[in-house]
Amino acid sequence: MASQPWPAPAKINHFLHVTGRRDDGYHLLQTVFQFLDLADELHLAVTGDGRIRCRRNYRQVAEQDDLVVKAAKLLQELSGTSQGADIHVDKKIPIGGGLGGGSSDAATTLAALNCLWETGLTTEQLAEAGLSLGADVPVFVRGFAAWGEGVGEILEPVELPEHWFLIVYPNTPVVTADIFRASDLPRATPGVTLSDFFQGRCRNDCEPVVRRMCPEVAAALDWLNARADGRLSGTGASVFAAFPERDQAEGVLHELPSKWQGFVTRGCNRSPLVERLVLEKEA
Repeated sequence: MASQPWPAPAKINHFLHVTGRRDDGYHLLQTVFQFLDLADELHLAVTGDGRIRCRRNYRQVAEQDDLVVKAAKLLQELSGTSQGADIHVDKKIPIGGGLGGGSSDAATTLAALNCLWETGLTTEQLAEAGLSLGADVPVFVRGFAAWGEGVGEILEPVELPEHWFLIVYPNTPVVTADIFRASDLPRATPGVTLSDFFQGRCRNDCEPVVRRMCPEVAAALDWLNARADGRLSGTGASVFAAFPERDQAEGVLHELPSKWQGFVTRGCNRSPLVERLVLEKEA
């Protein structure tokens, strides 16, 4: 295995508005993505037999449904390479937590194997291909904090304060599709601008639905809101709050009920995957 792991960072959605719905059923969104230094780690080694082998430290997803495997096979198909890969995924991001772990793993697989296999696809080509795996994959491929529209694939880089964040995962996975199928989900929120976001005039349209469907997430939000400005990331289940200093976030973490998981992590406008790609090219 390669000595230096490839990071697949988590993300948060600072807000999430549902502005409409396409004829194919996909929802139109507005959001702001920011990366975290909380990251899964992928170890990849190139093989010559064309096979994709994936070892993982989790069992919640069947291997044939794992986005890491799907991403590797997609890149093989797009590039026509005869090479394969042995992949080991060390997952640190909670599954079903609204932090984009699966999409990030897919993006890192695409970017890393594009480099290691020397297939020569551009970032734009990888992002376009990644959209077929998940709406969040393109932002992870591009690697910059972004204002997102469309289904999440129309991205404009933004500069955000790189705060410290307390992430609380209440050990209750949320199925995104269930939230977007809910009849009471708002689907016609008027469009906003980046200025609206910076002035605090945005919300997460999914929060009332998640609160109704997932009482444990509602409890985590209420607990965090009693101590800070708690928000839901994406469709949940993770909730988060920003702090200017690390020790402030860790102080609240010390109060966290033992039944939930908590992480103190730094916001990143530039994905650690971008840095890893630079290191690989310089090696």
